[in-house]
Amino acid sequence: MAKNVFGQSIFLKRNAVRVFGSLSYPGFNWANKSVITGAEKLSDLPERNVLFVANHQTYFADVSCMLHVMHGALNGYPNNLKRPGFLFPRKHNIYYVAAEETMKSGFLPKLLAISGAVTIKRSWRKDGQNVKRDVDPKDVHQVLTALTDGWVISFPQGTTSPFVQGRKGTAHLIKQQQPLVVPIVIDGFRRAFDKRGLLYKKKGVELRVTIKDPVEMDYSQTVEDIMGVVMNSIEQSPEYDFFAKHETTLVE
Repeated sequence: MAKNVFGQSIFLKRNAVRVFGSLSYPGFNWANKSVITGAEKLSDLPERNVLFVANHQTYFADVSCMLHVMHGALNGYPNNLKRPGFLFPRKHNIYYVAAEETMKSGFLPKLLAISGAVTIKRSWRKDGQNVKRDVDPKDVHQVLTALTDGWVISFPQGTTSPFVQGRKGTAHLIKQQQPLVVPIVIDGFRRAFDKRGLLYKKKGVELRVTIKDPVEMDYSQTVEDIMGVVMNSIEQSPEYDFFAKHETTLVE
């Protein structure tokens, strides 16, 4: 039986994508409305060493929708989630970075983990408490391995709170591995789903997923400068925070 670089069964992974995709499909197409832009770019990306960076609004709904978008686009239906591309996953080497404890928090998270999670131990939080510990080199190696093999979705802020400063680990990774960096900006998920992204909080919400052009990255920049470029690309830098807080005043 064919396995990926982590020794996981590709057959099992493809079926996990199908099962979780079927369970999450109604939330993106019936209970709410998904508006996708830029997914046509996905078919032109390299097969490997592509890092997607995105803002984060729920634990699971965000990445679930991104997987729907990617599998749909790769099956020839970009920007259209009505066509269930997840039933025919053409690309098995799509991964996403997730907190280890989060992916062990129930049946659905464990099922989602099989579909492509690269789990890491958060260096700043454990069991709901703030901590400070060194980054585990094994975690870094896992993410690098995933990038070498295919596409990786990451959330540089490491939290669902908006406009929080990004974690420098993402910038270190970019500087070391020099991947193609593709920003994704999402909106609406916080209004539609609970924090975990498994239960509806409100229906009829417009869920937006915007895939931007790859960033023209200067890998010789400092880690701080690279982090600034990443945060600006996902519209989470301080100037976006200022605009969000003063949007009503500016419009008036």
